[in-house]
Amino acid sequence: MTINIFHVVSNKYWGGPEEYAYEMVSRLRNDPRFYAEVVCKKNDPVLLHFRRLEIPISILPLKGVTDIDSPTRLARLLRKGYNIVHVHTFRDAFAAVMARRISENRNTRVIMTVHGICRPKTNYLYRKLYRSIDMMVFVSQRAYDEWRNHDKGFKPERACIIRDSVMENPLASPAPNLRQKLNIAPEKTLIMFHGRLTPEKGIDVLLQAITRLDKTKYHLAVIGEGKPKFMTQLKSFIVENQLLNNVSLMGFQEDMAHIIQQCDMGVLPSVEPEALGIVNLEYMMQGKPHITTNNGAQIEYVSDQRNAILVPPSDPEALASAINQLLDDPNKRLQMGHQAQEDFDRTLNYDIFYQTMTNLYNDLLTSKKLKK
Repeated sequence: MTINIFHVVSNKYWGGPEEYAYEMVSRLRNDPRFYAEVVCKKNDPVLLHFRRLEIPISILPLKGVTDIDSPTRLARLLRKGYNIVHVHTFRDAFAAVMARRISENRNTRVIMTVHGICRPKTNYLYRKLYRSIDMMVFVSQRAYDEWRNHDKGFKPERACIIRDSVMENPLASPAPNLRQKLNIAPEKTLIMFHGRLTPEKGIDVLLQAITRLDKTKYHLAVIGEGKPKFMTQLKSFIVENQLLNNVSLMGFQEDMAHIIQQCDMGVLPSVEPEALGIVNLEYMMQGKPHITTNNGAQIEYVSDQRNAILVPPSDPEALASAINQLLDDPNKRLQMGHQAQEDFDRTLNYDIFYQTMTNLYNDLLTSKKLKK
Protein backbone atom coordinates (compact mmCIF):
# COMPACT_ATOMS: atom_id res chain seq x y z
CA MET A 1 0.00 0.00 0.00
CA THR A 2 1.04 3.61 -0.54
CA ILE A 3 1.06 5.79 2.56
CA ASN A 4 0.19 9.46 2.18
CA ILE A 5 2.46 11.68 4.29
CA PHE A 6 1.34 15.25 4.98
CA HIS A 7 3.95 17.44 6.69
CA VAL A 8 2.25 20.46 8.26
CA VAL A 9 4.40 23.54 8.88
CA SER A 10 2.91 26.90 9.87
CA ASN A 11 5.80 29.10 10.99
CA LYS A 12 6.27 32.37 9.13
CA TYR A 13 10.02 31.99 8.78
CA TRP A 14 12.42 29.20 7.87
CA GLY A 15 13.79 27.38 10.90
CA GLY A 16 14.54 23.98 12.38
CA PRO A 17 11.06 22.40 11.98
CA GLU A 18 10.85 23.61 8.39
CA GLU A 19 14.28 22.19 7.58
CA TYR A 20 13.26 18.90 9.25
CA ALA A 21 10.14 18.68 7.06
CA TYR A 22 12.03 19.77 3.94
CA GLU A 23 14.63 17.05 4.29
CA MET A 24 12.01 14.39 5.03
CA VAL A 25 9.87 15.35 2.05
CA SER A 26 12.90 15.52 -0.25
CA ARG A 27 13.53 11.85 0.54
CA LEU A 28 9.89 10.74 0.64
CA ARG A 29 9.15 12.10 -2.83
CA ASN A 30 11.55 9.53 -4.34
CA ASP A 31 10.39 6.62 -2.18
CA PRO A 32 7.74 4.53 -4.01
CA ARG A 33 6.19 3.47 -0.69
CA PHE A 34 4.98 7.00 0.02
CA TYR A 35 3.15 9.99 -1.40
CA ALA A 36 4.44 13.25 0.11
CA GLU A 37 2.72 16.62 0.40
CA VAL A 38 3.39 19.78 2.38
CA VAL A 39 0.66 21.79 4.11
CA CYS A 40 1.69 25.32 5.02
CA LYS A 41 0.70 28.97 5.21
CA LYS A 42 1.05 31.43 2.35
CA ASN A 43 4.42 32.74 3.55
CA ASP A 44 7.00 33.33 0.84
CA PRO A 45 10.11 32.47 2.94
CA VAL A 46 8.67 28.99 3.53
CA LEU A 47 6.84 28.48 0.24
CA LEU A 48 9.86 29.35 -1.89
CA HIS A 49 11.90 26.62 -0.23
CA PHE A 50 9.31 23.88 -0.61
CA ARG A 51 8.44 24.81 -4.20
CA ARG A 52 12.01 23.97 -5.19
CA LEU A 53 11.20 20.32 -4.46
CA GLU A 54 8.39 20.33 -7.06
CA ILE A 55 5.97 18.51 -4.76
CA PRO A 56 2.28 19.10 -4.04
CA ILE A 57 1.65 21.94 -1.59
CA SER A 58 -1.66 22.78 0.08
CA ILE A 59 -1.96 26.31 1.46
CA LEU A 60 -4.14 26.73 4.55
CA PRO A 61 -4.57 29.53 7.14
CA LEU A 62 -3.29 27.35 10.04
CA LYS A 63 -4.21 29.90 12.71
CA GLY A 64 -4.44 27.55 15.67
CA VAL A 65 -7.16 26.15 17.89
CA THR A 66 -9.82 28.72 16.91
CA ASP A 67 -9.31 28.11 13.19
CA ILE A 68 -12.16 25.97 11.83
CA ASP A 69 -11.41 26.46 8.14
CA SER A 70 -8.03 24.69 8.15
CA PRO A 71 -9.21 21.38 9.69
CA THR A 72 -12.18 21.29 7.32
CA ARG A 73 -10.00 21.77 4.27
CA LEU A 74 -7.31 19.41 5.55
CA ALA A 75 -9.97 16.74 6.11
CA ARG A 76 -10.64 16.66 2.36
CA LEU A 77 -7.11 15.36 1.87
CA LEU A 78 -7.64 12.61 4.43
CA ARG A 79 -10.96 11.09 3.38
CA LYS A 80 -9.38 8.16 1.56
CA GLY A 81 -6.30 6.00 1.77
CA TYR A 82 -3.73 5.49 4.51
CA ASN A 83 -2.57 8.80 5.93
CA ILE A 84 0.08 10.16 8.26
CA VAL A 85 -0.29 13.80 9.31
CA HIS A 86 3.11 14.83 10.66
CA VAL A 87 3.01 18.10 12.60
CA HIS A 88 5.76 20.11 14.24
CA THR A 89 3.87 22.43 16.61
CA PHE A 90 1.00 21.84 19.00
CA ARG A 91 -0.87 24.62 17.22
CA ASP A 92 -0.91 22.48 14.09
CA ALA A 93 -1.69 19.34 16.08
CA PHE A 94 -5.09 20.81 16.92
CA ALA A 95 -5.85 21.18 13.21
CA ALA A 96 -4.61 17.66 12.41
CA VAL A 97 -6.66 15.98 15.14
CA MET A 98 -9.81 17.86 14.15
CA ALA A 99 -9.25 17.11 10.46
CA ARG A 100 -8.96 13.39 11.17
CA ARG A 101 -12.24 13.44 13.05
CA ILE A 102 -14.02 15.36 10.29
CA SER A 103 -12.65 13.03 7.60
CA GLU A 104 -14.02 9.96 9.40
CA ASN A 105 -11.08 7.97 8.03
CA ARG A 106 -9.85 5.50 10.62
CA ASN A 107 -6.70 4.90 8.59
CA THR A 108 -5.21 8.27 9.54
CA ARG A 109 -2.58 8.81 12.23
CA VAL A 110 -1.23 12.02 13.71
CA ILE A 111 2.46 12.29 14.62
CA MET A 112 3.94 15.22 16.50
CA THR A 113 7.69 15.88 16.55
CA VAL A 114 8.65 17.86 19.65
CA HIS A 115 11.59 19.97 18.49
CA GLY A 116 12.40 21.67 21.79
CA ILE A 117 12.79 20.99 25.48
CA CYS A 118 9.38 21.83 26.88
CA ARG A 119 6.89 20.90 29.55
CA PRO A 120 3.28 19.86 28.89
CA LYS A 121 0.50 22.34 29.51
CA THR A 122 -1.99 21.16 32.09
CA ASN A 123 -5.30 22.69 31.02
CA TYR A 124 -8.11 20.45 29.80
CA LEU A 125 -7.82 21.39 26.12
CA TYR A 126 -4.14 20.46 25.90
CA ARG A 127 -4.51 17.30 27.96
CA LYS A 128 -7.17 16.16 25.52
CA LEU A 129 -4.91 17.04 22.59
CA TYR A 130 -2.01 15.00 23.98
CA ARG A 131 -4.30 11.95 24.27
CA SER A 132 -5.40 12.42 20.64
CA ILE A 133 -1.91 12.40 19.13
CA ASP A 134 -0.99 8.88 18.08
CA MET A 135 2.75 9.27 18.60
CA MET A 136 4.93 12.01 20.04
CA VAL A 137 8.47 11.92 18.68
CA PHE A 138 11.19 13.48 20.82
CA VAL A 139 14.50 14.39 19.19
CA SER A 140 16.63 13.43 22.21
CA GLN A 141 16.59 11.65 25.54
CA ARG A 142 16.84 15.05 27.23
CA ALA A 143 13.68 16.32 25.54
CA TYR A 144 11.86 13.04 26.30
CA ASP A 145 12.81 13.10 30.00
CA GLU A 146 11.77 16.73 30.46
CA TRP A 147 8.30 15.97 29.10
CA ARG A 148 7.88 12.63 30.89
CA ASN A 149 8.83 14.10 34.27
CA HIS A 150 6.06 16.71 34.07
CA ASP A 151 3.25 14.74 32.40
CA LYS A 152 1.23 12.83 35.00
CA GLY A 153 -0.68 10.93 32.34
CA PHE A 154 2.38 10.03 30.29
CA LYS A 155 2.08 6.79 28.32
CA PRO A 156 5.45 5.45 27.14
CA GLU A 157 3.85 3.44 24.33
CA ARG A 158 2.65 6.69 22.73
CA ALA A 159 6.05 8.36 22.70
CA CYS A 160 9.46 7.56 21.25
CA ILE A 161 12.90 9.06 20.75
CA ILE A 162 14.12 9.48 17.18
CA ARG A 163 17.20 11.65 17.03
CA ASP A 164 17.08 13.98 14.04
CA SER A 165 19.93 14.18 11.55
CA VAL A 166 21.11 16.39 8.70
CA MET A 167 21.75 15.87 5.02
CA GLU A 168 23.30 17.90 2.25
CA ASN A 169 20.78 19.79 0.15
CA PRO A 170 20.91 18.34 -3.39
CA LEU A 171 19.37 21.56 -4.78
CA ALA A 172 21.86 23.92 -3.12
CA SER A 173 23.81 26.36 -5.27
CA PRO A 174 27.61 26.71 -4.90
CA ALA A 175 28.75 28.74 -1.88
CA PRO A 176 31.11 31.70 -2.21
CA ASN A 177 34.77 31.38 -1.25
CA LEU A 178 34.70 32.82 2.27
CA ARG A 179 38.39 33.59 2.62
CA GLN A 180 38.37 35.45 -0.66
CA LYS A 181 35.07 37.21 0.01
CA LEU A 182 36.05 38.29 3.54
CA ASN A 183 39.72 38.90 2.69
CA ILE A 184 40.96 36.49 5.38
CA ALA A 185 44.70 35.89 5.46
CA PRO A 186 45.78 32.25 4.90
CA GLU A 187 47.46 32.05 8.31
CA LYS A 188 44.29 33.00 10.20
CA THR A 189 42.00 30.29 11.58
CA LEU A 190 38.43 30.61 10.27
CA ILE A 191 35.98 30.17 13.15
CA MET A 192 32.27 29.85 12.38
CA PHE A 193 29.03 30.42 14.25
CA HIS A 194 25.75 29.77 12.46
CA GLY A 195 22.18 29.73 13.68
CA ARG A 196 19.63 32.14 15.09
CA LEU A 197 21.31 35.23 16.53
CA THR A 198 19.66 35.30 19.94
CA PRO A 199 20.90 35.42 23.53
CA GLU A 200 19.77 31.81 23.92
CA LYS A 201 22.32 30.66 21.32
CA GLY A 202 25.15 32.42 23.13
CA ILE A 203 26.48 34.57 20.28
CA ASP A 204 27.07 37.42 22.75
CA VAL A 205 29.05 35.03 24.97
CA LEU A 206 31.16 34.08 21.96
CA LEU A 207 31.92 37.71 21.17
CA GLN A 208 32.96 38.27 24.78
CA ALA A 209 35.21 35.20 24.56
CA ILE A 210 37.07 36.27 21.44
CA THR A 211 38.09 39.57 23.06
CA ARG A 212 40.45 37.36 25.09
CA LEU A 213 42.13 35.92 21.98
CA ASP A 214 45.10 37.04 19.92
CA LYS A 215 43.54 39.00 17.04
CA THR A 216 46.27 37.96 14.63
CA LYS A 217 45.21 34.29 14.87
CA TYR A 218 41.53 34.16 13.86
CA HIS A 219 38.56 35.47 11.92
CA LEU A 220 34.99 34.76 13.06
CA ALA A 221 32.24 34.36 10.46
CA VAL A 222 28.79 34.80 12.01
CA ILE A 223 25.97 33.41 9.86
CA GLY A 224 22.33 33.95 10.74
CA GLU A 225 19.77 36.60 11.53
CA GLY A 226 18.30 38.09 14.69
CA LYS A 227 15.90 40.75 15.88
CA PRO A 228 16.96 44.32 15.03
CA LYS A 229 17.45 45.43 18.65
CA PHE A 230 19.73 42.50 19.47
CA MET A 231 21.64 42.90 16.20
CA THR A 232 22.29 46.53 17.07
CA GLN A 233 23.72 45.42 20.42
CA LEU A 234 26.03 42.90 18.72
CA LYS A 235 27.27 45.46 16.20
CA SER A 236 27.92 48.00 18.95
CA PHE A 237 29.94 45.41 20.90
CA ILE A 238 32.02 44.63 17.81
CA VAL A 239 32.80 48.30 17.21
CA GLU A 240 33.50 49.12 20.87
CA ASN A 241 35.93 46.20 21.20
CA GLN A 242 37.70 46.91 17.90
CA LEU A 243 36.68 43.62 16.33
CA LEU A 244 35.71 44.94 12.90
CA ASN A 245 38.72 43.23 11.26
CA ASN A 246 38.06 39.96 13.07
CA VAL A 247 34.30 39.45 12.85
CA SER A 248 32.03 39.31 9.80
CA LEU A 249 28.23 39.32 10.17
CA MET A 250 27.10 37.53 7.01
CA GLY A 251 23.35 37.25 7.55
CA PHE A 252 21.33 34.26 6.37
CA GLN A 253 23.08 31.90 3.97
CA GLU A 254 21.33 29.30 1.84
CA ASP A 255 23.84 26.49 1.54
CA MET A 256 25.40 25.80 4.93
CA ALA A 257 27.01 22.48 4.02
CA HIS A 258 29.36 24.02 1.46
CA ILE A 259 30.06 26.99 3.72
CA ILE A 260 30.89 24.79 6.73
CA GLN A 261 33.36 22.87 4.55
CA GLN A 262 35.46 26.05 4.41
CA CYS A 263 35.80 26.72 8.15
CA ASP A 264 38.51 25.41 10.48
CA MET A 265 36.24 25.04 13.51
CA GLY A 266 32.68 25.74 14.62
CA VAL A 267 31.27 27.12 17.85
CA LEU A 268 27.76 26.72 19.31
CA PRO A 269 27.84 28.15 22.87
CA SER A 270 24.12 27.75 23.64
CA VAL A 271 23.00 29.27 26.92
CA GLU A 272 19.63 27.49 26.92
CA PRO A 273 19.73 23.66 26.75
CA GLU A 274 19.53 22.29 23.21
CA ALA A 275 16.87 19.67 22.52
CA LEU A 276 19.34 18.20 20.02
CA GLY A 277 21.72 20.76 18.51
CA ILE A 278 21.43 20.38 14.74
CA VAL A 279 24.31 22.81 14.23
CA ASN A 280 26.61 20.40 16.06
CA LEU A 281 25.58 17.60 13.73
CA GLU A 282 26.27 19.79 10.70
CA TYR A 283 29.87 20.35 11.82
CA MET A 284 30.29 16.65 12.55
CA MET A 285 28.91 15.64 9.15
CA GLN A 286 31.50 17.85 7.44
CA GLY A 287 34.35 16.56 9.59
CA LYS A 288 34.89 19.84 11.43
CA PRO A 289 35.91 20.15 15.09
CA HIS A 290 33.55 22.26 17.16
CA ILE A 291 32.99 23.65 20.62
CA THR A 292 29.61 23.50 22.31
CA THR A 293 28.03 23.69 25.75
CA ASN A 294 27.32 20.78 28.10
CA ASN A 295 23.83 21.75 29.25
CA GLY A 296 21.59 19.99 26.71
CA ALA A 297 21.33 16.92 24.50
CA GLN A 298 24.82 17.53 23.11
CA ILE A 299 26.25 15.24 25.78
CA GLU A 300 24.30 12.34 24.25
CA TYR A 301 26.56 12.27 21.19
CA VAL A 302 29.50 14.58 21.98
CA SER A 303 32.48 13.14 23.84
CA ASP A 304 34.61 15.93 25.32
CA GLN A 305 38.09 16.22 23.78
CA ARG A 306 37.30 13.32 21.43
CA ASN A 307 34.90 14.55 18.74
CA ALA A 308 34.31 18.08 20.12
CA ILE A 309 35.00 20.22 23.17
CA LEU A 310 32.35 20.78 25.84
CA VAL A 311 32.27 23.96 27.94
CA PRO A 312 29.86 25.30 30.57
CA PRO A 313 27.27 27.81 29.31
CA SER A 314 27.61 31.58 29.84
CA ASP A 315 31.33 31.29 30.59
CA PRO A 316 33.40 33.46 28.20
CA GLU A 317 36.65 32.55 29.96
CA ALA A 318 36.12 28.80 29.54
CA LEU A 319 34.99 29.30 25.94
CA ALA A 320 38.08 31.38 25.13
CA SER A 321 40.30 28.69 26.63
CA ALA A 322 38.64 26.01 24.48
CA ILE A 323 39.00 28.09 21.31
CA ASN A 324 42.66 28.64 22.11
CA GLN A 325 43.17 24.88 22.38
CA LEU A 326 42.11 24.48 18.76
CA LEU A 327 43.69 27.71 17.52
CA ASP A 328 47.11 26.57 18.71
CA ASP A 329 46.88 22.94 17.62
CA PRO A 330 46.01 22.31 13.93
CA ASN A 331 46.71 18.59 14.36
CA LYS A 332 44.15 18.39 17.14
CA ARG A 333 41.62 20.11 14.88
CA LEU A 334 42.23 17.52 12.16
CA GLN A 335 42.03 14.55 14.54
CA MET A 336 38.89 15.83 16.27
CA GLY A 337 37.19 16.61 12.98
CA HIS A 338 38.01 13.17 11.60
CA GLN A 339 36.62 11.50 14.72
CA ALA A 340 33.48 13.66 14.57
CA GLN A 341 32.80 12.65 10.97
CA GLU A 342 33.42 8.99 11.76
CA ASP A 343 30.97 9.11 14.68
CA PHE A 344 28.38 10.89 12.57
CA ASP A 345 28.63 8.38 9.73
CA ARG A 346 28.37 5.44 12.12
CA THR A 347 25.47 6.46 14.38
CA LEU A 348 24.01 9.85 13.40
CA ASN A 349 23.69 9.87 9.61
CA TYR A 350 20.46 10.73 7.83
CA ASP A 351 19.87 7.24 6.44
CA ILE A 352 19.50 5.93 9.99
CA PHE A 353 17.05 8.68 10.88
CA TYR A 354 15.02 8.22 7.69
CA GLN A 355 14.76 4.46 8.08
CA THR A 356 13.64 4.78 11.70
CA MET A 357 11.03 7.42 10.87
CA THR A 358 9.56 5.56 7.89
CA ASN A 359 9.43 2.37 9.97
CA LEU A 360 7.34 4.34 12.46
CA TYR A 361 5.01 5.51 9.69
CA ASN A 362 4.48 1.91 8.60
CA ASP A 363 4.10 0.54 12.12
CA LEU A 364 1.43 3.06 13.08
CA LEU A 365 -0.73 2.13 10.12
CA THR A 366 -0.20 -1.63 10.13
CA SER A 367 -0.46 -2.27 13.87
CA LYS A 368 -3.73 -2.69 15.72
CA LYS A 369 -5.79 0.40 16.49
CA LEU A 370 -4.09 2.49 19.15
CA LYS A 371 -5.87 2.97 22.45
CA LYS A 372 -7.17 6.49 23.04
